Amino acid sequence: YALPCHIIRYRLNNLFSPSRYLCHSSFLIAHSFGRRMLYPGSVYLLQKAMRPMLQQGQARLVEECEGQRNKLVACDGNEIDTMFVDRRRVGGMQGQTLVICCEGNAGFYEVGCMNTPLEGGYSVLGWNHPGFAGSTGVPFPQNEANAMDVVIQFAVHRLGFNLRDIMVYAWSIGGFTASWAVMSYPEIQAVVLDASFDDLLPLALKVMPDSWRPLVTHTVRQYMNLNNADQLCKYQGPVLLIRRTKDEIITTTGPEDIMSNRGNDLLLKLLQFRYPKVMTDDGVRAVRAWLGASNPLEEASVYSSYEVDDDWCTSVLQSYQSERGQFFPWSVGKRPQLDSTLNDEYSHLGLLTCPPSLHRLSLCTCL
Repeated sequence: YALPCHIIRYRLNNLFSPSRYLCHSSFLIAHSFGRRMLYPGSVYLLQKAMRPMLQQGQARLVEECEGQRNKLVACDGNEIDTMFVDRRRVGGMQGQTLVICCEGNAGFYEVGCMNTPLEGGYSVLGWNHPGFAGSTGVPFPQNEANAMDVVIQFAVHRLGFNLRDIMVYAWSIGGFTASWAVMSYPEIQAVVLDASFDDLLPLALKVMPDSWRPLVTHTVRQYMNLNNADQLCKYQGPVLLIRRTKDEIITTTGPEDIMSNRGNDLLLKLLQFRYPKVMTDDGVRAVRAWLGASNPLEEASVYSSYEVDDDWCTSVLQSYQSERGQFFPWSVGKRPQLDSTLNDEYSHLGLLTCPPSLHRLSLCTCL
């Protein structure tokens, strides 16, 4: 039996169509070198080289900090390796708060950011990405979200913490799972994002040839869509962003160009969502000027040049919160267009919200 020529021609055209080629190429890239570039900690050779260090770090957490190691099974079947240090009996008020740590793309709880909250006296729960050290699977976004979900469920149902007593602390790419956590569990007390970014796509385009732009865009959006800003904007609680001014990982040009740091875009998107009437063109311009300062002295100079009245701005925000409630977005800043003086005053509100939301560190990012 022979197919008619027009059917054969149609099937051949469909087989080699640009859209089908794009889909197949994206799949191959994402599941080969793309995933390994994004999460080098999942590469076996790196894990083998770090094994003595990881074993030593794990032993220290167990022996010196009385850490408890647990394996959790996520809904996709992946086993997630975790370490819990309980400070509820000896840590005072801080010990009653659990800090869940989300590591970077080559970070492991054994040698990662758990040390920071431990030094502060908090109870801490660390975990490894799927495919990292003792965790199984591969670290695609859905697998990452599933891992974060089972970690939170474990903290609540087995460790006995209330969501309001949990904070999430994330390093670099860990901002994806952290922002997913607070989006999915809005009762969480607060989130701290250190050296994180708003969206993976601009960073992916930076390291790939310009001719690959359509392919990179499709691959990221289809398989590696780390949309931190979108997720963070769905959270109503306190947010602290830590920006590293010498960061070479999350800048789109270089660490010397501080305005190319994608942490700036994360802050701007958060402020634009929470205070849309304040973050007009004037408000955005003022915040960008503050973000572009190269040191704390320049920050203070920008702040003073706008003649920000801290007391007035604070009273406006507190008054709005007491009268309207605290759910974002706020309509504070809505004013008559003809009153230019009031427009200037309200544009200062954007500057006032920056220092409590963003902390500067004159450091680079380490994987």
